[in-house]
Amino acid sequence: MNRNYIYLTVLMLLLAAGTIIFTNENEPEQIEPEELLQEMVQPTRYISTDEVAELIIHGDPNLMLVDVRPELEYQEFALPGSLNIPLETIVEEANISYFGIPGIDYVFVSNDDIAADQAWVLMKRLGFESTYVMKGGLNAWMETIIDPQEPRDVDGNAAQELYSFRKGAQQYFTGSGNVETETSKVTIDVQRRKKTEVASGGC
Repeated sequence: MNRNYIYLTVLMLLLAAGTIIFTNENEPEQIEPEELLQEMVQPTRYISTDEVAELIIHGDPNLMLVDVRPELEYQEFALPGSLNIPLETIVEEANISYFGIPGIDYVFVSNDDIAADQAWVLMKRLGFESTYVMKGGLNAWMETIIDPQEPRDVDGNAAQELYSFRKGAQQYFTGSGNVETETSKVTIDVQRRKKTEVASGGC
């Protein structure tokens, strides 16, 4: 069976399971499945490892990295400033309240981009905007930022400039090389959305 069909089937099952959890009282406004499917085929939901590295280095206050891997994997290695919300708990009320903060861009991260894509679909189905997926996940991060490969002479100036950036990012995130960099984790203030209080009693 085609991998894309398997992937879409899994996503639809997750959507079904995720939306059942919410009651009519606390369910966010959901988008229509047709609209969701249209957005799923757009590449605009992806953000590259290079873009993520640049945002972290510059301490962008609008960035919130959401690591959807299990807690044990997150404890072993995680991107600076990332928030761990395992995929299976992402639609729980306590975790849903992290999303929907105006001005915040949410970037989902996993080992590759499959689990992050599933998180993106769930949040998008529930109507949350400004959500993205780090393309290739942490596997791509290791290949492009932590261990970038030097381009060939025939690859051109753009490839050389990208490699130069990646070498600088490598030094920033690993503390290697001769450049002194600040390697401490970037602090991101996480604010939960204010929940609407329901007045007790009747009219």
